[in-house]
Amino acid sequence: GTLVVGIQGDNAPWGFVNTSGVQDGFDADVANLFAKELGVKVQFQPLAVANRIPALTTGKVDILFATMAMTEERAKAIQYSKPYAANTISLYAAKSDTVTKPDDLAGWEIGVPKSSSQDKAVTNAVGSTATIRRFDDDAATIQALVSGQVKAVGGNQFYGQRLDAASAGTYERKIDFLTTYNGVGTRLGEKDWNEAVNAFIDKIKANGELAAITKKWMAIDLPQFPESIPNIPFAVK
Repeated sequence: GTLVVGIQGDNAPWGFVNTSGVQDGFDADVANLFAKELGVKVQFQPLAVANRIPALTTGKVDILFATMAMTEERAKAIQYSKPYAANTISLYAAKSDTVTKPDDLAGWEIGVPKSSSQDKAVTNAVGSTATIRRFDDDAATIQALVSGQVKAVGGNQFYGQRLDAASAGTYERKIDFLTTYNGVGTRLGEKDWNEAVNAFIDKIKANGELAAITKKWMAIDLPQFPESIPNIPFAVK
């Protein structure tokens, strides 16, 4: 059989098509392991952010390994697995700037990718005292900081590496605003799929495979995952 996996097509290192035209990244590695566990082939279906849930609910894909941050709103539409990845949203600014708490950011211009989880987290935290400037994507947001258009940016855990690549040793992570967790998405009520995914996640957490994939793509250790998140069930009742 074949497992049709919904995944992101242009969001490295989570999910992207590599130079050989092959779907690659953190989610691709995890999905390939899951298919191997089931003894089936994988067919990847790259999806835009807004199309992820519709592709699953209408049956275009069987399952989502698609950087699905776990939210209460989405949990009404899809069944999440246990978390298998995390994303920490932080403020990045020049090492020479002293920032220890959100109050220090009054009057600053802070860049974020528009409509992203960073946008939401930073706006909630300091939107009333700082000026939030929204850019098209992560690359444009990083460029805005490096070129001096903004004084800081709200970024995910990859911004540290990307800012270092753009200007070595200049920037650092100042404040963490929020950690979100990603789950595998299956259709509501599909108990077999949900149980299979959860058993698989337990297995790759225990045997070190998930830690290895996390280290490979994220250059971080495996995060601590919560046992439960309010109003977001990890299992079909």
